[in-house]
Amino acid sequence: MADTQSVATLIDCATSKIQQLQQAFAELESHHAITLNLKWKELEEHFHGLERSLKQRFNELEDQEKKYETKVSEAREILEKREAAVVAKEQASLEKLQEKRDAALSAIGIAVEKCKNELSSEPAVFNNKESGGAEEIVEEKPPNAKDSSISENVQNPSIDGNMEVKPPSQLTKLCEEMDSKGLHKFISDNRKNLAAIREEIPVALKAATNPAHLVLASLEDFYPMEVSAVAKRDANLLGLRRTCIMLMECLSQMLAEDPSAVSDVISEHVKDKAKVIAKEWKPKLDDLDVDASSGNSLEAHAFLQLLATFGISSGFNQEEITKLIPTVSRRRQTADLCRSLGLTEKMPGVIEVLMNNSRYIDAVNLAYAFDLTEQFSPVHLLKSYLKEARKASSPVKPGNTSPTAQNEVNERELVALKAVIKCIEDHKLEEQYPMDPLQKRVVQLEKAKADKKRVAEAAKPQSKRPRANGGGYGPRITNIPDKSFYTRAADRYPPYMYERPYLYPGHTDNHGSSLLGSAYSLSPSHGNYFGNGYQYQAPYLH
Repeated sequence: MADTQSVATLIDCATSKIQQLQQAFAELESHHAITLNLKWKELEEHFHGLERSLKQRFNELEDQEKKYETKVSEAREILEKREAAVVAKEQASLEKLQEKRDAALSAIGIAVEKCKNELSSEPAVFNNKESGGAEEIVEEKPPNAKDSSISENVQNPSIDGNMEVKPPSQLTKLCEEMDSKGLHKFISDNRKNLAAIREEIPVALKAATNPAHLVLASLEDFYPMEVSAVAKRDANLLGLRRTCIMLMECLSQMLAEDPSAVSDVISEHVKDKAKVIAKEWKPKLDDLDVDASSGNSLEAHAFLQLLATFGISSGFNQEEITKLIPTVSRRRQTADLCRSLGLTEKMPGVIEVLMNNSRYIDAVNLAYAFDLTEQFSPVHLLKSYLKEARKASSPVKPGNTSPTAQNEVNERELVALKAVIKCIEDHKLEEQYPMDPLQKRVVQLEKAKADKKRVAEAAKPQSKRPRANGGGYGPRITNIPDKSFYTRAADRYPPYMYERPYLYPGHTDNHGSSLLGSAYSLSPSHGNYFGNGYQYQAPYLH
């Protein structure tokens, strides 16, 4: 409005300005030395025309402003009415809800009172066992006696939805009792429910008086006093070691959910104890064969997880720690372990080590996990892997065309092709590396493998066997399943969820993976453990 008033004032002053201009023009005409062709009347008409057009435009703008203010006022009134309607509906809903609540509480009170009356009026009957049950003693309850259990549940209905207190789980009890042996046994006995147990352990550890001490105590039997080369692959020992790694990971998960508790749980005393264990384990890894472990070493994984969980990596040589990464490069936790241990800057060197050892698929996965795909081209690495795999699969001598040798060649190439296809799918490389030629080759190799198997079965001698009743001979039964079917006892057990297929989590993309894994059983008796039947560059198992 202030701007409008100032404009109106300026327009009103226009008349006086015109008069002043007229006087100046008259004075100008009085000088005979200057001749003007322009007449004052023309100037006056021009300025008055401008004044009239300005006033007209000003009036139009005022009318538009009034219309706009009217619309704003109407809209404000509509909003106020709607707001009042919403408030009224909310109030009505609250009143209805309160009425229903009061009615429900009233019905509960009536039911409880009725139950009390029935219990108080019902006599208690006891058999007199000393007299042979012939005589009964009837104890009358006073009508005003209160059932303490019912009243207690009514007064405290919020304990549980069904007025029942859920008992603590067995895992929670074991953690409360700081029973590391019992914890191992419970996991072994319930290996079929390992996925649910894996989710429950971080919660159960919170019930322990000292979760870190409990986890450290669980590592006691990780390295038995005497371990032979055969015993290192023993089912019981493998199961126990996997359990130890899982418990350390669960402790890390518990601390990640509550970072404020890290200093209390991982005290200096706990760190010192963890360092003692780590220093005992470290010499056992000095002679670890990288090629023999094929990137799937439980011992190296446990050592690295111990350093990461208890934050004690600073007490060890970083170069020595980095040398252990290729021994666990197939395991799904490797990328997170490297970040926790502060080895991110070392990863280009680790990838080069993997490439030099023909571990190209491990190199691709680590390159994606640490955003190093520009430095290490995934497609180039995969093609190099297939090239070396085919080269290694070729017979040493051109004349070596025995069926057994050729089968081994085809099997190695088939494994390599499937590993490359899986890697392409995991990292969405279909546009850069088309899979059609690879899949066609896989079909050819599998068909050739099936054909050779049928030919081999048909060529087996048809030995005659006596009939069960001793009368003559019967035809040989040829559809008996292969013996390998009976050696797959591990299929009776569910996959070990801790050992999920390899796929490193990257910074940006979360690549999914299917659930493949080895059967897993634990102990102190630690049951029968059946291993992976591991073959390098098959789909990654953890």
